[in-house]
Amino acid sequence: MTLEITRIDPFDSAAVDAWWDAYAAAEWADRGLDVPVWSREETRSAMQQQSQVLERRPHLVRDGDEVVAAAGLALPLKDNTHVAHLAIHVPPGHRRRGVGSAALAFLEETAIAAGRTAAQGDTSWRYELGADGDGAPGREFARRHGYSLALGDLQNRLALPVEPTTLDRIDADVAAAIRGYTIRSWSGPVPDDVVEGWTILDASIDTEAPSGDLDIEPAKPDVDSIREQEELLVRQNRRSFGSVALTTTGQVAAYTQLVVSGDDGNAYQWGTLVRTADRGHRLGTAVKIANLRLLQQESPHARAVYTYNAESNAHMLSVNTLLGFVPTERMGELQKHLT
Repeated sequence: MTLEITRIDPFDSAAVDAWWDAYAAAEWADRGLDVPVWSREETRSAMQQQSQVLERRPHLVRDGDEVVAAAGLALPLKDNTHVAHLAIHVPPGHRRRGVGSAALAFLEETAIAAGRTAAQGDTSWRYELGADGDGAPGREFARRHGYSLALGDLQNRLALPVEPTTLDRIDADVAAAIRGYTIRSWSGPVPDDVVEGWTILDASIDTEAPSGDLDIEPAKPDVDSIREQEELLVRQNRRSFGSVALTTTGQVAAYTQLVVSGDDGNAYQWGTLVRTADRGHRLGTAVKIANLRLLQQESPHARAVYTYNAESNAHMLSVNTLLGFVPTERMGELQKHLT
């Protein structure tokens, strides 16, 4: 076997298709055919984006003329520039031949050459395998190559639609606690008059929420990064729904975001965070209910909402349980220090 690892041109349709085919085959083999993955066109749009936030380097691994794996390196350009995000997808028919190990060594060497000192990635496994993922292919591969489980996450799924009476009941339950705040919702880009407050919360989500042993620093609030992300959503045929809780002076006290895929019909929970000074008022629940109502009104075709939360985040998991989410899968956020 003679492996060749090459960076692909994101505008080469055949190369992107081959990358996606390998990625999807590997994900479905390990996680089941019913799990949601990025669609082919969502992947293509992300690869083609000229981002000021994240440099994406997709690679194909070939044995002669045959594609045996897809690999990816993503380098943050504004925050946490010591980190490299690695991804390797080997379809079942090409495993146990050293393909994944060769791809990983290549990505680590490339990350070191780019000045990165921490390699991070993730892998998912079936819920019933437990929090440590013993026996899951991706988890065992990472363990053999020195990657620790820096943070364990739960994937939860909410079947749609949720009965309006359920949302009404929860709204009534939190009404007294949120008195003095205004809840505001929209679809599409974040309105200009609240985008700065939104950006402050969004920038701190990775470190305000449980982050385990991940070697990450708080991001700097950056409206341009938010606008870049919104432009990509449009190209990916995705639609964003946002809700905030505003103080009497118009400050953003809490935010939440749902993103609906136009390709697979599912909604994905992105960030939810309450500002430290405003916690204890059930604002997280209030904005999630408002956002869910808007989603069901404007995207009635959405089949389910998927969300990931750290297993240690008992508060947010309890909110999800209140809404009717059920655990469906686990994900490990992995890390290895390169120097």
